[in-house]
Amino acid sequence: MTYTIEKITTLIGAHHYGENAADVAFILTDSRSLCFPEETLFFALQTNRNDGHKYIPELYQRGVRNFVVTDVPADRAETYPDANFLKVSNTLKALQRLAERHRDEFDIPVVGITGSNGKTMVKEWLYQLLSPEMFVTRSPRSYNSQIGVPLSVWLMDEHTQVGVFEAGISKPGEMAALRAIIRPTIAVLTNLGTAHQENFSSMEAKCREKLVLFHDARTVVYDADDAIVRRIVSKTDIQGETIAWSRRDKNAAFYVSEVKKEDAMSVVSYIYKGVAGRYSLPFIDAASVSNSIICAVVALQLGLSRDALDRRMRLLEPVAMRLEVKEGQHGCTLINDSYNSDINSLDIALDFMNRRPDHKGRRHTLVLSDIYQSGKASRELYKEVSDLALKRDVEKFIGIGPQLCAQAEEIQLPEKFFFHTVEQFIHSEVFRSLHNEVILLKGARKFGFDQVTELLVKKVHETILEVNLNNVVENLNHYRSFLKPTTKLVCMIKADAYGSGSVEIAKTLQDHRVDYLAVAVADEGVTLRRNGITANVMIMNPEMTAFKTMFDYDLEPEVYSFRLLEALIRAAEKEGITDYPVHVKLDTGMHRLGFDPTADMKRLIDRLKHQNAIIPRSVFSHFVGSDSDAFDDFSARQFALFDAGSKQLQAAFSHKILRHMDNSAGIEHFPERQMDMCRLGLGLYGVDPRTNAMLQNVSTLKTTILQMHCVKAGETVGYSRKGVIEHDSLIAAIPIGYADGLDRRLGNRRCYCLVNGKKAPYVGNICMDVAMIDVTGIDCREGDSVEIFGDHLPVTVLSDVLETIPYEVLTGVSTRVKRVYFQD
Repeated sequence: MTYTIEKITTLIGAHHYGENAADVAFILTDSRSLCFPEETLFFALQTNRNDGHKYIPELYQRGVRNFVVTDVPADRAETYPDANFLKVSNTLKALQRLAERHRDEFDIPVVGITGSNGKTMVKEWLYQLLSPEMFVTRSPRSYNSQIGVPLSVWLMDEHTQVGVFEAGISKPGEMAALRAIIRPTIAVLTNLGTAHQENFSSMEAKCREKLVLFHDARTVVYDADDAIVRRIVSKTDIQGETIAWSRRDKNAAFYVSEVKKEDAMSVVSYIYKGVAGRYSLPFIDAASVSNSIICAVVALQLGLSRDALDRRMRLLEPVAMRLEVKEGQHGCTLINDSYNSDINSLDIALDFMNRRPDHKGRRHTLVLSDIYQSGKASRELYKEVSDLALKRDVEKFIGIGPQLCAQAEEIQLPEKFFFHTVEQFIHSEVFRSLHNEVILLKGARKFGFDQVTELLVKKVHETILEVNLNNVVENLNHYRSFLKPTTKLVCMIKADAYGSGSVEIAKTLQDHRVDYLAVAVADEGVTLRRNGITANVMIMNPEMTAFKTMFDYDLEPEVYSFRLLEALIRAAEKEGITDYPVHVKLDTGMHRLGFDPTADMKRLIDRLKHQNAIIPRSVFSHFVGSDSDAFDDFSARQFALFDAGSKQLQAAFSHKILRHMDNSAGIEHFPERQMDMCRLGLGLYGVDPRTNAMLQNVSTLKTTILQMHCVKAGETVGYSRKGVIEHDSLIAAIPIGYADGLDRRLGNRRCYCLVNGKKAPYVGNICMDVAMIDVTGIDCREGDSVEIFGDHLPVTVLSDVLETIPYEVLTGVSTRVKRVYFQD
């Protein structure tokens, strides 16, 4: 659906500057996601950290001609002669209002889903249940925020028969705007959990905020077994039909009479509005069963028959809520999104691939299956696919399925190949020739793309480190919440980003516009540059032999001594370099590295003033004990020394020199000492350095059970017969050892891992490549997953046993352990 620019002006109540006719089909809030500039309307959103107005020149140069702004450029007529500027008082409110007016165009069932967990799972499963006979428009991935919801609702078009949208909130007062945009005919509360509880006075208060979504809905669906939800619902003025589901109350509208679990299947028996039914679900975990019950209620309410519900529940597929990035064979990078296939999620995945900075010099390849239930004629659909691929810089297209084979002429890419089945592709020369490419795998699960993934992924080890990039961003934003809008941020990614993998972490941080990345040595910075990182990079421990490398790769060194300073000046002068940025370190009490902020300042300033090879970009120091209140007096003396020394340096130069001293602990503990910039280290990776508590876990070290043995009492396990078995036990071997970073001091029952959620202590000495664990009494089998540390077993448990710090455990994970990255 398209709108004229005049119509949009009226809908959002804007003042129109410009007289150019335009049709708008696409909304843009992130300049990096531009695809169809001619039909795009850019909303210049303003936040505490960024201002969309500054991207207008770049977007205009790239072909965008329509902008919603709060300030019209003064040189509009001269610089932007073909542009339309729609001036409003608040661009976010204007975006939401446009989505509201777009929603007015549809008199169809719309499902709004809120809750603490399960929103995306319920949304995706509803799509799987309904889409065989209805055209469903749904939120892409987790687009459930104040920005994501209007972008999702905008995707509804003339083909849409049912809308399914998530609504996520994190603080009071947010749901009203989302309700006005979604205006659900069916409103669903999945559950009430602890997420974002810090922003609400009580669970009841959070429940009331979520239930704002229920206002004016014709049908509301909720869990009557949750006492808080049941009580708040009873006190809420709900006009529509209430459908409570319950596993306890036989009088509930949807009563679950039995859940019978078999080997890999759950059979759910229910009574819905007085009529009995049942369905089989190919999952047995409690969360999946609960989510399926919600889906059943909504699907039946929308007219799906009980027989159809049972048939389709049996076919439900796992939901990959995150794009999975893996290292592939032959220099390839794999982006796995092979769980569903529709045009909207294709665009999101292509955008994700296109925004990765490691694409330079590597072809972008799209492997796509037939797209079903699009509501469009095949020729029209695959022409749109072709246009999207071209706009997103795809160079090679591999189509799999009879529809794509039949519509091969509609795919206009210069390099294209078509196969009727995955098997044909796997056995082709095209598959064998994949080399040094970024490959997006996007397909309906029925085509068996998992075979392609299995063959393409680089095989290194059954032990992996899963890195949750979403949680990196969550932790980043947690610490940003303590910062003033003007305070810059350095993110520490030395030691391979604390073991998480510096390249992928750097890409994520660059995407979220941190001001600086910091590594230890020049080689780490070179790795970032060679993988497309363009952000400012600080070298904390520069080696004199690496000056030329730093100059060649635009890496900014720390300077901490006169010897280093003189060598750096000479090297820069030899290269004919002037005003190369450096970062001056002052020693205020760490007594590790740095200039003396009192004795050295006059000489330092004099030397810096009498040369032009380098220029101080920042000046900084380290708090010795910001993680403990016991050192507050010492920290105050440190800050006083730094404040005086850094001000003396600044006074000697006319340009702005950034001052920074707060680290992760200091950001929270000393907000008044933020100055111009702060440095975020351990907190970024999920550990609060002040409390040793976990924030959002980033890294999960996992392995699998290789073999299991029954070992009799009195026998021993492992080298040197250290693991004496006191009673008949079941012992499992796992493929991880001290060469992978599993410290030998954890052995002999000093610590444990988790097997299916149960504690399994390490037995005997930990070997180089293998460890043994006691799984007696644990329901497990060979091949089951084992968590060494992660979401359910905090890394701090291991560091406490080892009487060390989490840094040591995280950075100790060997490079031979494969890293797997997840991103929404």
